[in-house]
Amino acid sequence: MTIGGVAAHLPPALVADREIEDRIGRESPGFTPRPGAIGKLSGIRTRHRAADGEQASDLAVTAAAKLLSGTGLAASEVDLLLFASASQDLIEPATAHVVAAKLGATCPVFDVKNACNSFLNGMQVAESLIRGGQYRRVLVCTGETGSRVVRWSVTDREQFVSSLAGYTLSDAGAAMLLESSAVPGVFYRDFTADSANWHVSSIPGHGGANSRDPVADGYIRGEGRALMDGVVRGIRPQLDTALARTGLRREDFAVFFVHQVGLPHLRVFVEHSGVPEDKLVVTVADHGNVASCSLPLQLSLALESGRCGPGDKVAFIGLAGGTSIGVLFAELPS
Repeated sequence: MTIGGVAAHLPPALVADREIEDRIGRESPGFTPRPGAIGKLSGIRTRHRAADGEQASDLAVTAAAKLLSGTGLAASEVDLLLFASASQDLIEPATAHVVAAKLGATCPVFDVKNACNSFLNGMQVAESLIRGGQYRRVLVCTGETGSRVVRWSVTDREQFVSSLAGYTLSDAGAAMLLESSAVPGVFYRDFTADSANWHVSSIPGHGGANSRDPVADGYIRGEGRALMDGVVRGIRPQLDTALARTGLRREDFAVFFVHQVGLPHLRVFVEHSGVPEDKLVVTVADHGNVASCSLPLQLSLALESGRCGPGDKVAFIGLAGGTSIGVLFAELPS
């Protein structure tokens, strides 16, 4: 299986830290964040915002249409469409149906959902189905509207800190075409989970577990320190194992695409993973935490800037609440 193309879409509207802090101050009766607090804690300057009425499916469709146009393919030539995202338009049906209808695709579809690792797991599923001979061409797409799960009214600093993950979130869309090939593009994959830590990052509302809870809400909450300790610092053994099994070194890869929550987490990743900082594509400062769009966005930007190209080896490292880690190695088609 090979990567046949990738595209990303970033909504043009940008929101800066000061705007977020001002809104929290306006909507919080007893709390006003210290100016510059969000930037200091996250390292993020701006994040993208979808337009009113623009759904996760719309962001995915824009990216997918851009990708198909660039490859010269019609939506009717796609054999399977996966919507792999933390966000969704509806509880039912699968958002993949909405994407396919808007795109004009008539192939089978389904959703893949695993927080910020959704897209990487979508690639994993697509590869398995292609290798198994069920499909020849799979379109994996995502649309993230994380700005809609942000808590704006907070009661105190403790609630502000637990809601900080929401102030990092950015809206985006991305798509990747995966195709059957005699020369395997993806040559290594490994996924692990520590599900006992599922609670460190969650959106409690809109699920069956909270259906009878009158105070349940739909805002993201997280324990940033626990996520850093359990996931970011825990990547080294898994990455070392991947390199040992493939007989490769970090220097053999043109770029490492790593999910980015904030600059502090990224610095800890560099410190503990052994990956040279100059092999990263840093997107989080200017584009925010785009959740599952992070890895395809970085690949798209790296290709556009010439950071990687045909024949290069690239690594995808997914870090997500739940908690889970994914490592996938691929060689870009020549």
